[in-house]
Amino acid sequence: MAAPGLQHPGFLLANLKVDSPSKTLTQRCQDLVKIIDDHHAKDLHAIFSWLTENIFGSLDGVLGGWNLRLLHSRCPDFAPVVDFLMPSGPVMKLVYKLQAEEYKYEVPVNYLPAPVRTCIQEGVVPDCPLFHNRTHFPMSGVLTPNLMLNPFEFFMFYFASCLITPKSFPSGQYGGTADSAYFVLVDMYLKYFLPTEGNVPPSPFSDNRGSVSAPSPRSANISLAAYGVHSPSLLKQHIFHQPSVNADPAAQEIWRSETLLQIFVEMWLHHYSLEMYQKLQSPQLALLQYRLSMSSMPCQPHSPPGSGTLHTYQEPFSPSEEHVLAVRLLVKHLHAFSNSLKPEQPTSSPTHSHAHAGPLEEFKRVALQRFVQQKLFLFLQHCFGHWPLDASFRAVLETWLSFVQPWRYADDKDRGARCGGSDPERWESFVQENLLVYTKLFQVFLNRAVRTDLVNAKNALMLFRVAKVFSQPDLADIIHKAEQLFLEPELVPHHRQPRGYLTPGQGAGFHSARQRAATDAVFRVKSHVYALEGQDCRYKQMFGPELRSEVLKLVQVIARARQTAKRVSDRSGHAAANKSFLSWLAAPTSDSDNGLCGVETDDGSECLKKTHEFLDRALENLCTVFKLNQGQLTQLIANATSDQDDGESERLPDCAMGENGPVLTDLGRMQMINGLRRWDVTYRGDPELQPIRSYENASLVRLLYRLSCLLNAKFEGQMTELCSRPDLAGRLGRRYLGAGNPAVRRARVSLRPLASYGNILALGACYAAGALLSLGPVASTFLILGAILLHGVAVTLWEDKWKMH
Repeated sequence: MAAPGLQHPGFLLANLKVDSPSKTLTQRCQDLVKIIDDHHAKDLHAIFSWLTENIFGSLDGVLGGWNLRLLHSRCPDFAPVVDFLMPSGPVMKLVYKLQAEEYKYEVPVNYLPAPVRTCIQEGVVPDCPLFHNRTHFPMSGVLTPNLMLNPFEFFMFYFASCLITPKSFPSGQYGGTADSAYFVLVDMYLKYFLPTEGNVPPSPFSDNRGSVSAPSPRSANISLAAYGVHSPSLLKQHIFHQPSVNADPAAQEIWRSETLLQIFVEMWLHHYSLEMYQKLQSPQLALLQYRLSMSSMPCQPHSPPGSGTLHTYQEPFSPSEEHVLAVRLLVKHLHAFSNSLKPEQPTSSPTHSHAHAGPLEEFKRVALQRFVQQKLFLFLQHCFGHWPLDASFRAVLETWLSFVQPWRYADDKDRGARCGGSDPERWESFVQENLLVYTKLFQVFLNRAVRTDLVNAKNALMLFRVAKVFSQPDLADIIHKAEQLFLEPELVPHHRQPRGYLTPGQGAGFHSARQRAATDAVFRVKSHVYALEGQDCRYKQMFGPELRSEVLKLVQVIARARQTAKRVSDRSGHAAANKSFLSWLAAPTSDSDNGLCGVETDDGSECLKKTHEFLDRALENLCTVFKLNQGQLTQLIANATSDQDDGESERLPDCAMGENGPVLTDLGRMQMINGLRRWDVTYRGDPELQPIRSYENASLVRLLYRLSCLLNAKFEGQMTELCSRPDLAGRLGRRYLGAGNPAVRRARVSLRPLASYGNILALGACYAAGALLSLGPVASTFLILGAILLHGVAVTLWEDKWKMH
């Protein structure tokens, strides 16, 4: 093999393509480590695109790559692969080598999220540093442009796309879980590039030339800092506007943190219309429209370039459970990252209160608000509206609950104990900036809950989790206060000067500060709601009368679900108690199998107990949140359960007559989901031809069916004559030969009960007891038949006596 410095880059790539398929992942990592250490950036540049695709798979999903989502900790290749791809590992060393040389790599725009892709294709450049001045047409005549990305952006783009690109996994294998190599690496990258302690470690190579290009400057007359909206890129002020080359080293590294977060958010939280995407990319426009509407100014802000030609586009998007779990990991870490912000030091000049804060501290201040909040709301709203009504919704639910509880991830344990801890103003501001995440998503969840099978313990647990979170001390009051701020009359905000230059005559006193804070809070809530819902939205209050009536409906559904769970538990207990080894002698009935028409559940008695516990505690927490009157609640539950007895379960669900027969209404669907009503689905065919049950031996069922057919064919006349007699013998014949069953057309013998495992065990026990009493098989058989005959005579005489009375 030629020396690394003399070998042609093309030979290196060709050798890797030939050798890699025949080697394990561990061997590939070892070879690549040696190549990265021994070769120059020019040689590594030739293999970087192929290597990235070989690891993460192709963007179209044809190539699966190393299948990091299926690589678990128990696999022998897990540790070497994670060590190779970790933030301080060999592959990142390769990225930094190439970053220092200003290499660029192309990514087709076709593989971007649909709103971004359509926006670029129609000539509107998104106001995002990741896409600014990056489009490039590879050759004349090609209408689809490419994005030119630096090595770090290119590597992270493939890494983020690996999660959402549809792939063909090997047979029997599906998406990974939290212990897969992919999730471990996501966690590592977040902790490394968004550290809660210290700064981002510097790269081992000089990468000033590889920095992300800054967006175009904003107009100087639109100031957003006073309204809590920061400039879209920290790169502009922290990298390109550093006052000295000896500034904080973290200022030279902050672009990696911002790039990582932007890529994760753009690739994972991209479900929104094109119109909404434009609004999110230009938040200052929504604020300016709101401000002008309150001022009743005749002029209107200019529309962004090209906005008149863009059409509303909604991408078909169905996130997987694995995708949602990754988003939850991102949300939890961002809360910890933002909460690690150092407290502000009091200064004599408020205008320079952040002047000495490092770039990473400034990024912590704006990361959630600038990049995540609005897009996460749209992502969760889509999941709430389209996710199936089953237990897999737990992943979406926990992501939502993680986001609405930032105090859980605060550094100060006393402050993080509850939302109203030692820093209530901080959490009030967060709730105001995310009011719809609390109120609107709660309303959507409420709509899901009344249509969910709450008898299932997993669904009851989800309801309890939501009720428990919203019943935390002070949270309901904070949400109610934020709603009142939104409903306040729209006042024209005074044109504020920097606070450091206000004189007492201008209103710099305590009263003016409080008024200014109240105005800021009103503006914060209104700008959040209007930016997502539009200025003509109809806001439904979480604590208004309309939603309160829906909560009372949920209370009724909870009461009925508790009653249903109790009925299922009692029915199971009675069935087990009444089962006897003599039951096989009774004629088969059409409703002998409750599984055909009853409420089916995989939960045992323990799960039903958990269901009761979860529903009871959820009911208590809902009463706390909405301050429900105990007397009204008791009456409501009594009315909901008064007519729900065993007889009601046999009534048909609510339905309307359609062209092809009865059609379930929404009420009927809710009744069936919660087990309140059911269709009378019974088997009305030949009892001997029913499907083989799980408690029956299939071979015995078929053998005994043939034997029964032989006996019936030979003795049909005698059995019919016996059953037609009016005396006691005739009544016994009709009982045991099935002549009284409407599903049986004529008298006949049925030996199928002997194929039941329970009856086989019972007969075996009888013969064993006879053997202990020194009785032979024949004697034991006669004793069993005698006992059966005596039992039949006693039951028949009792029925005759009951009919006479």
